[in-house]
Formats: sequence, structure tokens, C-alpha cells
Amino acid sequence: MKKMKLLSVGFVSALLLVGCNGQQASDNDPESPTSEDQVELVFWEFGNTGYDKLIAEYEEENPHVKINLQNSDMNDLHDNLFTSISAGSGAPDITMIEEAQMERYRNAEQAFHNLYEFGAENVQDQYLDWVWRRGENADGTFMFGLPTDIGPTVMYYRADVFEEAGFDSSPEAVSELVATWDDFERVADEIYEKTGKQMADGAELIYNAKRDQAKQQYFNEEDQLIIEDHEHIRDAFDYTARLLDKGVIGDIPLWTPEWFAGMGDGSYATMLAPAWMQGVIKDNEPEEGVWSISTMPEGAGNWGGSYVAIPAESEHPEEAYKFVEWLTAPEQQLKSFLDYGLFPSAPAVYEMSEFMDYEDAYFGGLKTAQIFSEAAQAVEPVYKGRNYYPIDEEIKQAIDNVAAGSEPDDEWEAAIKRIQDVLNRQ
Repeated sequence: MKKMKLLSVGFVSALLLVGCNGQQASDNDPESPTSEDQVELVFWEFGNTGYDKLIAEYEEENPHVKINLQNSDMNDLHDNLFTSISAGSGAPDITMIEEAQMERYRNAEQAFHNLYEFGAENVQDQYLDWVWRRGENADGTFMFGLPTDIGPTVMYYRADVFEEAGFDSSPEAVSELVATWDDFERVADEIYEKTGKQMADGAELIYNAKRDQAKQQYFNEEDQLIIEDHEHIRDAFDYTARLLDKGVIGDIPLWTPEWFAGMGDGSYATMLAPAWMQGVIKDNEPEEGVWSISTMPEGAGNWGGSYVAIPAESEHPEEAYKFVEWLTAPEQQLKSFLDYGLFPSAPAVYEMSEFMDYEDAYFGGLKTAQIFSEAAQAVEPVYKGRNYYPIDEEIKQAIDNVAAGSEPDDEWEAAIKRIQDVLNRQ
């Protein structure tokens, strides 16, 4: 009997050992069909992010996870996402959402997982406050996505044009020379008078720069139109119109051949634009040391950046969130900056030595990362509202009409009427 018991124990132990070895083999084999923990996540991205490299790193550390990265045009992604969540099918497990497009989805909370339910509040202090707030709903109870990159704005300028006008072209001197918007206008007058060249490419970037420094813009947090209740937006409009009337800024539309050519031929002296514009400038003026960077007058703004969200259709939101939290962590944001120039939304990166010491020979050896980080921390948080972009387009149309010769006061009043019509149709 004793011998039988020993044989039985040995037999059972052998079965358990085989079972454990089989399970271990299954767990170690990401392709094993018997692994119950295997997860595949579909991830929609746009642009040139380098996330494929980070995904490979994550998959190596988490062999039970396979991430199917699908890249498309930015507008196509957002259109397809909107169509999918409206139909209730076809959305990915994870998706990028561009900062400007977030407003399209604010009334569709039910179509996304609230990242606060997965512990997003535990990483909130890793990000700039204004960036985090733009990822929330109005009352701060719902988090749509974790922030990735941002687009803090600075003043790019052509050193040769400033020197031609008799100015010291060093970044320190230019920052002091153009510290205020009054300074910007005065310098614009002098550059135009002495060189015949305009201060900026067009009106849109001037208006955007002043608009983005307002603590409130078109709507309050109750989505009430406040454009006529405070002076900042009207002041931005009038300022832009005045520079157009003087002829010291151009009316070159963005992204046109003429606009791209102007970066290389020096037909305008400055461009008020975000961090990601560096690559555009380099592509259109290959000579180093021509363009430089300084701070914008009276602060900074933000243009661009993205969030990573989890649509409600995902059957693996916990695994999706783990990846999203890892992807947007400061360590990965530093890699994205060094490899692809995506500017971090996590201020911890700004203290990392590889970031602080980063120099760009194209811009005269400037420590550009430090300049952009200072701009990022100067951005004012602002509520935009779901109708922000239709209203902004009406103001831009008014500015275009002023550039074509219309009276600014008439165009402002006409824009306000169109804005009311837009809102009445909602």
C-alpha cells in the first residue's frame, strides 16, 4: 500500500510537471494558440511618430501583447474614427486624436473609455496642467486620452533679414528687441522701411499668436459665446488688420508653394509657429545658420499635439491602458523627441540631461529644447468648446477679407453675424 501511494504521488507529480511545462511553453510562445492571455490591440496613428519602434520595445517586454499599428492621413483617421463611433462598430482599441480634433468627440463620451477608471489620476502630475485639462471633459470627470506631444509656439526669424535692417541678430538681442506686441509692430515698420521685406508671411499666424495668449477665447466653460464680452479677441483681430493695412505683413496662404518658397528666399523676416515647424523650415531652407529662434512677444501659445484614447468598443481596455500609459510616460516621450522631434508634454523630460543638452546646428547651435520647454510652460490653459473651430474659421474669413481690401469694422460685424447664424443652426 505504501508503495502504491508513492507511485500515485509520483504519477500525479509527473502530470503536474508536464502540465506546468506545457503552460510555461505556452506562456513563452507569443504565437501559441493555447495561450488564453494573448491580446491583440489595433492602434490607429497618423503622421511620422516612430511609435513602431516603441511598440517593438513594448512587445518584447510584454510578449503576450501584439499591437497592430495602422497609419493613415490625419484627416482620414479622424473621419474614419467619427464614422466608426457613430455606427458603433469598426473603431480600433487605441487611437491617436489630434489636439484640434478633440472637440469633435466631446459630446461622445459614451464612445470612449474614461481613463480615470483605469487610474489615469495617478499619472496626472506627469504632464503640464494645461495639456491635461484639454484632455478632460468640461467638469473634469472624464479623461478622453493621455497626452503625447505638444506644439509650443516661438518666433522663428531670419537672422540675415534682421542684420540687413541693422539689428543685432542674436537670440538674446532679438528676444529683448521684440519683447512686446508693440515692439513687434515697431520692428516690422523698421524692417519694411529699411529692406522692403515684410515682418511675417501672412495674417493667420499673427492672429493665432495673439489669440492663443488669451485666458478665454470664444466660449466659456458653459459653452456660452463670449467673443464680444472681452477685448482680447477683438484686439487680436484689430492688431492683425492694422499690420495688413500697413503692408508690413503679407497675405500668403499657409502651405502654398509661395509660402514654402518664402522660407528660403527671405521674403519675410519671422514666422510665429510651433516646435514641429522646425522640420518644415529645414526642408525649405537647407542652409544652416540662416534661421534662428527666439521667444514670442508676451508669452507663448500652442498649436498641435495629440492624445491617445481608447474607444469603448475595445474588448481589452485594461491592456490597452497599460500600453497607453507606458507609451506616453516621460521616458518614452524623451525617445520620441530625440528620434522624431515630437515635443514632450511631460515636464519631467525638460530636466533630463539628454533633453537639456540637445543642440541644433541648423539653428546656430542653439539649445532649442530649452527654448521650447520655456514656451510650453508659458502657455495659458483655455477652454475651447465644441464649436471653437467653426467660429475660428469665421474670424479667419474676416481677416482674409480685410487682406483683400475690406474695412476691418465691417468685417468684424459681418463675422459676428455669421457666428450667430452658425450657433443658431446647432
